[in-house]
Amino acid sequence: MAERTGSSKDRVIQECEAGLITVERRGGRWAFEAPPLIHTGAVEESSVAEVADFLNIHRSKIVEAEWVDNGPGWLGILLGSAEEVLALEPVSSYPRRMDVGVIGPYPDGHDLAFELRTFFSNHVGAIVEDPVTGSFQASAAEWMIRSGRGHPPYVTAQGTQLGRSGRAYIDHEGDRLWIGGQTETLALGDAPFRR
Repeated sequence: MAERTGSSKDRVIQECEAGLITVERRGGRWAFEAPPLIHTGAVEESSVAEVADFLNIHRSKIVEAEWVDNGPGWLGILLGSAEEVLALEPVSSYPRRMDVGVIGPYPDGHDLAFELRTFFSNHVGAIVEDPVTGSFQASAAEWMIRSGRGHPPYVTAQGTQLGRSGRAYIDHEGDRLWIGGQTETLALGDAPFRR
């Protein structure tokens, strides 16, 4: 559920499993403040090898793997380039739950910083790719900034292989990290908020 704060039409507080998330209109786009990571750190080598098999790539293609979980359980995989991310052809089904986000940098001077893709298994084990994944965009940004690879403000791409041109705008303000994008209003309402 979301609740407006005061009379502002440019700021809401969204209540979700990650807690209270601030959503603001910033620079003509809506952006949310990234929630803190609840599970970080290195991934066991056996899990990295399993993810390489899941992604149908050789283990040597994985530059780094890290838990970047801000709620959904993301296991982050860094590849050497955006091209490698775009070339991925993961398995079509998997016998257990997988939540894998993959990142690859664009060359210096490109208008995009990173290409991202997310893959997860649904209730029957089929692998689904999400066109734009706010939770992974946020956790990947935290990882890339912390590791010195990401230098906000920057823009990432997601959904390219699905025929989408998703863009996330990453900005940093003090210790607050903002993930923004273009939105489209599908419904309007002004009924009073009730619990």
